[in-house]
Amino acid sequence: MTDDGDARARFAHCLTHVLAHEGGYADHPADPGGATNMGITRKTLARWRGISPYWSLPKAEVRGLDRAEAATIYEALFWRRSGGADLPAGLDLALFDFAVNSGPDRAIRTLQGIVGAKADGFVGPITLAAIRRSIGLVGLAGLIKALCDRRLSFLDRLATYATFGRGWNRRVAAIRAAALAMAGDRTSAGGLAPAQPWSEMMTFLSGYKTYIVALAMAIAGLAQVMGVDLPSFEGQSAGHLMMEALAIVFLRQGIKTAVENA
Repeated sequence: MTDDGDARARFAHCLTHVLAHEGGYADHPADPGGATNMGITRKTLARWRGISPYWSLPKAEVRGLDRAEAATIYEALFWRRSGGADLPAGLDLALFDFAVNSGPDRAIRTLQGIVGAKADGFVGPITLAAIRRSIGLVGLAGLIKALCDRRLSFLDRLATYATFGRGWNRRVAAIRAAALAMAGDRTSAGGLAPAQPWSEMMTFLSGYKTYIVALAMAIAGLAQVMGVDLPSFEGQSAGHLMMEALAIVFLRQGIKTAVENA
């Protein structure tokens, strides 16, 4: 995980790119989001302010939304929700913008599907480990491209594509280019980034933290075998939890061996 100062700077940088594609106030009849300002819909603003039902929030409030509040909403509901601070530069932007445009749950599940993690809509240690494995296979740039391609495929199937498709295509193309530029220091001449430096991988899987996570998952798996569901792991099978626990341990051991032999 990055320090707070770096995470804040990265969020501000990514938000600049997002807002470049989110104009001022709009209330397009074909847009299911309805009244929107800087990409914040009436429904999102009402939820943020604790107003229910959302239509009781006057559209004038959406029109009067200022950038400071919009930034706070983006950070809380989209950046943190998509695990932006824990992602590599470039991938953070690609996922963040996808989350803003199509919802965090869909964006995260799409990325999880690409990297082979359980599509539960949450970016936790298992998903982060899967992301790092994927980067080791296809490179950071390759993962960014795959996410943008999958995003375009989803947008192309929407009923409103005929109305908004051209703008969406331009937006994704711009985000793809910006994200790849942000990942440029890890991008090879062939267009695919090599795996993260082993030192970075070992930082993520350092010391006893790896084994604590694996032990917690193993205990949860055993608990499910005995018929006890632990809240944090509810909905995951015992076999899945046990296999993930072993995968985390073996992943770290494999990386450690590679580092020692390098």
